[in-house]
Amino acid sequence: MVFYDTTQTFVAIVCVVVDKAKKLRENELTRVHIIGTGGTIASKPESASRSNDLDDSTSGAVASVGIADIIGVTSVEGDLEVSSEDLLLTGSYALDMSQILMIVDQIQNRIKDPHINAVVVTHGTDTMEETAFLSELVNDGSKAVIFTGAQRSAEHADTDGPRNLRQAILAATDPRVSSMGALVCFDGVVQSARGVRKSHTTASQPFSGGATVATFHDNKLEMVATPDRRSTLALPANGFGSVRIDVHFAYPGSDSGELIKAARGGANAVVLAGTGVGNAGPGYVEAVMHLTDMGVPVVLASRAPSGPVVPIYGNGGGVDLIAAGAVSAGVLSPFQARILAACLITQEVSVFEFKELFSSYR
Repeated sequence: MVFYDTTQTFVAIVCVVVDKAKKLRENELTRVHIIGTGGTIASKPESASRSNDLDDSTSGAVASVGIADIIGVTSVEGDLEVSSEDLLLTGSYALDMSQILMIVDQIQNRIKDPHINAVVVTHGTDTMEETAFLSELVNDGSKAVIFTGAQRSAEHADTDGPRNLRQAILAATDPRVSSMGALVCFDGVVQSARGVRKSHTTASQPFSGGATVATFHDNKLEMVATPDRRSTLALPANGFGSVRIDVHFAYPGSDSGELIKAARGGANAVVLAGTGVGNAGPGYVEAVMHLTDMGVPVVLASRAPSGPVVPIYGNGGGVDLIAAGAVSAGVLSPFQARILAACLITQEVSVFEFKELFSSYR
């Protein structure tokens, strides 16, 4: 396997033998480019240094390990050429919309490189579902894009980062997944980006939802299903970073007037995370109607950790909310629904066009 770090000069060549060198000259190696953005896979505790720290003990884990160092402890066999770059070095909980767009834009740039066969992105798990879904929305399926990360930080004796990265690289180089768009590879499972969500805070496999595309058994990839994909959206304009999409959760006693306040306060669209299959209490039907009249789209999602929105109930339930003007998020989490809504808002569509397009791409 051959390694490069594109943020520096040539870093290292590992396990190069004569026949692999010949294949490199003949351009026969599979080229995988890894984009590092930080996250737990790149994190380790750092000493407290600020005067307002409680004591001088070790502080919380901070993204500080470059992708080249992570690759250096990741064992991958095969005829591969691996290049890498550190695009960001931060916890994904700190990302804003502009940075998410920047990551996806760089993924698209690397996909267009004829010398790169696949892209792997290391990313924090907190907001991986958002970035991976945006990547899926704009991915034309010409090359694999695999997101991965870790649940245990880099200094942990049982860190899962190198294993997840190794499996992500193996999945990215498998021709059977090359046209499946953006995927998430974690703890031996490859899932579609569409519909995936972080549903456990600490488990080795934190993700549920989406379609299970493949699983690893003894480092062998066993295919399970082919994800259902949509047509490709154009990469959002720079205005994506300033679009305001509010998420409001319904719960017993929640105030439906908060939707109207959000719209009057500048929200371009609102995602209503309803209870169960997509329901909300008194006042929400009227609030949805009011926002629709204002030209502010409302997306009806569910606060449940898995399952689709299925309008079943009247008396203010999902059937009435959809009739009032909301559009169903389908299998998307409230936060993936927010990403799609932001993409459509940048196209300056009407409420009617928004509903039609959202239903097509969800």
